[in-house]
Amino acid sequence: MLQNTLTLFASNARIIKKEFTWHNTLTKRMAALLYAQEGKPIDCESIRYCHNLIKQSTGLFSTFRGNMTICVATLLSLSPKPRQLFEETLKVYSLLKGARFRASDFLVVAAFEIAKQSIPKNFENVVNRARAFYDGMKANNFFHTGPDDYIFAAMLGLAEDLDVAAGTERIKQHYDALKGEFWYKNSVQALSHILVLGGSSDSADRVLSLRSALRQQKIKLDKSYTLSSLGVLSLLPVEIDAIVRDIGDARDYLRTQKGFSVLSVSIQELLLYAVAIVANEYAQSMKDGVLTATISTSITNIIIAQHVAMVAAISASTASAASSSSS
Repeated sequence: MLQNTLTLFASNARIIKKEFTWHNTLTKRMAALLYAQEGKPIDCESIRYCHNLIKQSTGLFSTFRGNMTICVATLLSLSPKPRQLFEETLKVYSLLKGARFRASDFLVVAAFEIAKQSIPKNFENVVNRARAFYDGMKANNFFHTGPDDYIFAAMLGLAEDLDVAAGTERIKQHYDALKGEFWYKNSVQALSHILVLGGSSDSADRVLSLRSALRQQKIKLDKSYTLSSLGVLSLLPVEIDAIVRDIGDARDYLRTQKGFSVLSVSIQELLLYAVAIVANEYAQSMKDGVLTATISTSITNIIIAQHVAMVAAISASTASAASSSSS
């Protein structure tokens, strides 16, 4: 089953590579992954329809036409009612802007997730909760809180059984417990958000055990874009040895696929895909339907958040290099 999903993902990536010529290659691979996670061959026509829907519904300089356009179009294309979902996404986006969140690719994805996982009468409450969580993050960790936390703030806001004050304090506790273990403090904050969403009291210890077991197999998930992947894996009620084995197998298999060579896909990006597919496979095999849905949704959101951060960083680096060469 795992290899079937990996093969489908690689096939989807090859198909979409030829489409949407001017759009970010990483984002197109993300689209391929989203379809593979659903067990579906990629439907470029449906994605194109949703892409046109976005263009028709937003202005030329809208953030919805930024780096994540194809990702959002893909998410919409997987919905049975893409037009309605996008209209609701725009409403949520307006509410988020009204709550003093700044326009960004992260905010676009946050708006989509709230629209998808909530109902219209609850939008304002979820947005207010997201703002409260974000303010709590900022108060506890000012220098490492920014737009890249918007998606996590939305996820926390959607967790109705999570009290804002208690949740914010638990984020701080996880951050304080783990900040000495990892170099990338901004990524430690993202990891802390995931551990709070997971709700386990021993999550930090499990993260460190996973890190150690993975490193023994030369799998380094403690880098800037992959650190929160450890949080994803720590949510799974699966033996660590099994997780390590499957991540390694998924990584190695993807490397053999056309379009996934060392020159085409960085190791951090490759590991993101391996984690997403392995974690989703485990989530789907759980007998608890509610837990399966919760973890599957969390995996998708977290992987997208990591992906947006990677795309944003690469785009900023490219823009900076272009600016330097022209001056």
